[in-house]
Amino acid sequence: MAVGTNIKTYFNGTWNDGDVPVMRAADHGAWLGTSVFDGARHFDGMAPDLEPHCARVNRSATALMLTPTVSSAEMVEIVKDGLKLFPKDAPVYIRPMYWGIDGDPSAIMPSPDETGFAICLEEIPMAPASATVTLTRTRFRRPVLEDAVVDAKAGCLYPNNARMLKEARAKGFGNALVADAMGNVAETATANIFMVKDGEVFTPIANGTFLAGITRARHISNLASDGVTVHETVLTFEDFAGADEVFMSGNMSKVTPVTAFDDIHYQVGPVTRRVREMYWDWAASTG
Repeated sequence: MAVGTNIKTYFNGTWNDGDVPVMRAADHGAWLGTSVFDGARHFDGMAPDLEPHCARVNRSATALMLTPTVSSAEMVEIVKDGLKLFPKDAPVYIRPMYWGIDGDPSAIMPSPDETGFAICLEEIPMAPASATVTLTRTRFRRPVLEDAVVDAKAGCLYPNNARMLKEARAKGFGNALVADAMGNVAETATANIFMVKDGEVFTPIANGTFLAGITRARHISNLASDGVTVHETVLTFEDFAGADEVFMSGNMSKVTPVTAFDDIHYQVGPVTRRVREMYWDWAASTG
């Protein structure tokens, strides 16, 4: 991400100081985009949901026709060893990743015989609790499985997200509220999305056009435990325009309140504040 200054890289079985080179020019991942990654977070001495993130990068590798080579349990232990190289309270972004090395005889498909693997730990501050974002529409949409590998957290998907962000920022907004192929709301350019109406919470149903995130699932579970009704359903842009509260859910910042969608403005409401409070309480309870 090139935003941190303290980086450790696990490659070829050992931890290294700095952002070390891991990919060669002829690697399949370098010139044909066969790379997957995941992102977990370490903050306040905690690394919540680390194992599910490690498990997901293995699922992503398989979806992109790569052979995962490190079990999620092994990955967790490697990450824990790497985190010891940072101050205990350092905010660290945890990125395990795979990429293709060789191609099959067509050169287009990655060979299953060898897969590159690395983990990047980068010290990146958590967003302050006061951070908010504004949203607008974008002409770019989330693809479907027939068009792209949307069942993987694949690097090749992110240029489309970047186009969304560039368009939104050119309009003076911080992020984009993005449609799926059918024109319904899928997520934002960088995170899953929730809205609140009359005390109940709504989020787009996972329909195969976006990754239903690990942090998203954690919020749904926490809300249900708190007695709040959560609807996973089809949502339109008009639904969001009529919402009482809107917030984004993603691993990087966990909860980000939305204060505007085009010309509609929202307050940071009690449900959004409660979701953040519950997440931090849950993370602390898991150690």
